[in-house]
Amino acid sequence: MSGPKVLVAGASIAGPALAHWLRRRGAEVTVVERAPELRPGGQAVDARGVAKEVIGRMGLDAAVRAACTDTAGAHTVDADGQVLETFRADDDGGDGFIADIEILRGDLSQVLYDDTRDGVEYVFGDRIAGLAQDVDGIDVVFAGGDRRRFALVVGADGLHSELRAMVFGPHERFLRHLGHVLAFYSVPNEFGLDRWLLEHQDQETGRSALLRPIQDATRAMAMFYFPSADFDVDHRDVAAQKVVLGERMAGLGWLTPDILAHLDDTPDFYLDQVAQVVMDRWSSGRVGLLGDAAYSSSPMSGQGTGLALVGAYLLAGELAAAGWDPDTGFARYEARMRSFVEANQEIGRLNARSRDVPGADAEPRPDFASAWFTELVGRAINGIELPDYTGVPDSAALAGSPITSSAKP
Repeated sequence: MSGPKVLVAGASIAGPALAHWLRRRGAEVTVVERAPELRPGGQAVDARGVAKEVIGRMGLDAAVRAACTDTAGAHTVDADGQVLETFRADDDGGDGFIADIEILRGDLSQVLYDDTRDGVEYVFGDRIAGLAQDVDGIDVVFAGGDRRRFALVVGADGLHSELRAMVFGPHERFLRHLGHVLAFYSVPNEFGLDRWLLEHQDQETGRSALLRPIQDATRAMAMFYFPSADFDVDHRDVAAQKVVLGERMAGLGWLTPDILAHLDDTPDFYLDQVAQVVMDRWSSGRVGLLGDAAYSSSPMSGQGTGLALVGAYLLAGELAAAGWDPDTGFARYEARMRSFVEANQEIGRLNARSRDVPGADAEPRPDFASAWFTELVGRAINGIELPDYTGVPDSAALAGSPITSSAKP
């Protein structure tokens, strides 16, 4: 098979997942990533419902599960560490608060990279500096000086997507800040953490601190949430972010002082606003967007990874089914994804609202025990069809790959 040359910006999760499916549909794929290498660690991400089906169709279920955190569940605790509520990983068939497929972002990225590296060109330490479209393709200029031509370009470069800003407009046009800030970083496991996530919430201030287990039992992942309606720290200024985090979490109690004591020696600090991306369209000509770049649902939804995996499957499938015509392929992808995205974004907004500081002007906290919320969760986890794209080329199936031969094309 021969297919179009497609450039994908971003090598976290959405980008390599899309590369997997584009390659299987016959495209020649290049992934460009501004970081010099894959970024390890990161927060734990989940796969629920239909996203697990996508992983199965990729032939990666065993590899993903082997890299999971093996979290047994979660305890919410008071300031003295006494358990208030418990959630288990097998609740709701493994699709509950703690999913049975829970994996560090960096570990999932590694699985996807290992799966695609032999058939996909990866360019690290570079980025798209400029592009120009015409009726037949896109001329791309890279920051490193290279100039190349592609049939399609897809931005899978996250919440602060440079490609989105370049093609669609400034970030503030699409970002919707949900009034909270999230930080996480790894710390030595000096807390006796053993397969159970611990979370302490202060309802009066809207702040929370979490510790969660990872595969390396000698370390743990720490997470913090705090409310901030006017967060304006540069998302790349790590030193300033650490100062802000220390100031905002002072006095929280529980294990917070011990966790903050590792701020200066952690190798993988991250802090950013909890935000969503809301756009009227996810494509412009031969340029499309995928994952957080197009429709971030925020970490409050627990479904960002699911949206990326499902979106990658549908985007590659619809483009190939349309004979690689961008107008038709992008439009069909968006038509299939839009309601699924909206349900997950609503989950994110509701969870963010549940953490708001109580007050006379605060909206009532959502009733998560209500029937309407249960129905919403069902749509957010399983509310989308995965076509089998019968008749669309699938190189893995044609090659009789032992990994993918039992998976639907």
